Amino acid sequence: MSSIPSGELETLRDWLRWSVSRFGEAKLHFGHGSSEAYDEAAYLLLHALHLPLDRLEPFLDAKLTQAERATLGQLFSRRIDERVPAAYLTHEAWLGDFRFYVDERVLIPRSFIAELVPGGLLPYIGPANEVRTALDMCTGSGCLAILLAHAYPEADVDAVDISSAALAVAQRNVSDYALADRVNLIRSDLFANLPEKTYDLIISNPPYVTAMAMEELPNEYRHEPELALAGGDDGLDAVRGIIKEAPRFLNPGGTLVVELGNNRSAVELAFPRLPFVWLATAGSEDCVFVVKREELVSGR
Repeated sequence: MSSIPSGELETLRDWLRWSVSRFGEAKLHFGHGSSEAYDEAAYLLLHALHLPLDRLEPFLDAKLTQAERATLGQLFSRRIDERVPAAYLTHEAWLGDFRFYVDERVLIPRSFIAELVPGGLLPYIGPANEVRTALDMCTGSGCLAILLAHAYPEADVDAVDISSAALAVAQRNVSDYALADRVNLIRSDLFANLPEKTYDLIISNPPYVTAMAMEELPNEYRHEPELALAGGDDGLDAVRGIIKEAPRFLNPGGTLVVELGNNRSAVELAFPRLPFVWLATAGSEDCVFVVKREELVSGR
């Protein structure tokens, strides 16, 4: 277990310097909301001390109480020794301005699709008020379903996951945003248990990590549900099912949007006749595709 000299760390500045050093020494992996040691250390400190997350500077030279130092010592021991991602330590994750409750029953929210809702999808779905039905397949924490409900105010949103445990977390988030009347949670293995209903828009951030990549995941990712990550040998087990069944659940002119990490070449090889359009985001150029219902039907 890491030796944390809490008695020597008196101020917030002391703790920030020490934690950034230890994170680097321990070679922690960052990919669950923070991209570097400094940002994550600052976030954990501010959250644990119940300080505003956007205001570090005024508090840097404040001395911490013995109880606060003990709390921080336990927190950083878990992050360093157990490699628990910060989001599971704080039970919160952010997508833009939206905060979500998370724990180890769900994948920590991170999706390129979040950036695309709603503006980036406008050329493919039309005005937001024309989206009346939407589906979030593999919803996990419910984060994307909640973003859909906010982005498309006229839409009823169905959110599907195979995991009852994940849906319990999603229910908490849906309740937090007072969206129980618009976001319907459904337990289903992809489309298997869905009612006979069609949608203007289907989005999905399904499991897509290849078998080889699963074996090489950093320890931080091993705290997440394997069910939410593993996509089979080529990462396309769930994606194939979604592409195959989506036309039956899309309205005429409906749109399918799927995130699949670094699997562009694999999905294009598997579906050579489908005219995928790849959407660029701040962090990617070819991790999300969009395709229309009519193209899915003709490209089979």
